[in-house]
Amino acid sequence: MAVLEVKGLCKEYPSFRLEDISFSVEPGSIMGFIGRNGAGKTTTLKSILNLVHPSAGEITYFGLPLAAHEREIKQRIGYAGGAVDYYKRKRIADIVDVTRMFYSNWDDAEYRRYLDAFSLDPAKTPAQLSEGMKVKLNLTLALSHHAELLILDEPTSGLDPVSRDELLDAFTFLRDQGVAVLFSTHITSDLEKCADHITYIVKGRLIASAPMDAFFEQNKADGFGSTLEEIMIRHEKEDLREKLAH
Repeated sequence: MAVLEVKGLCKEYPSFRLEDISFSVEPGSIMGFIGRNGAGKTTTLKSILNLVHPSAGEITYFGLPLAAHEREIKQRIGYAGGAVDYYKRKRIADIVDVTRMFYSNWDDAEYRRYLDAFSLDPAKTPAQLSEGMKVKLNLTLALSHHAELLILDEPTSGLDPVSRDELLDAFTFLRDQGVAVLFSTHITSDLEKCADHITYIVKGRLIASAPMDAFFEQNKADGFGSTLEEIMIRHEKEDLREKLAH
């Protein structure tokens, strides 16, 4: 059973339309979610978290429709964006005291394990952390209640190469533990190191959602290149050419 299935997702704004987005995320897999800035990645993630209300479409987690089981579902998933940007001058320990109250399955042993793994000091505040450590704090909060799916929106953006590589190792470790990861980013080299599947959108439209190998094979056969960066650049140029032709 897919941990997340999205069918026909649409979201309309006055100047932007997310149109008929469909994909699924399997247990113990990393789905790379790509597209240039403004393509609709964050709108998609907000929609599947019910932070914005979709215009149409079906969203299910673990076989359960989000609309009817949102509270139960959100006990089983974790979300992390970039760096923590709340409670900047509160100690990590105080932030955790508040966060644990929202999760019936919060696990202090897991929390301490990730604190140790990420070398986080609970006496520090987010304001005292590097950008990489802030992202690790966000992941710690997401993982300490045994999340079965992590939804990550640009978690490595702005990080130095060493910090990014450490986080990719963490994602790979979690995948090997059976955790599913939906990883939105425009840093395509990160996904080439760890992703199993790719979902690609251009200006709110789904271009492809496929296993990584099949995605590369199809795009190489179509002459779009052999790396994610080449594929994105050539698709975007093709989209521009079509607009200019009309």
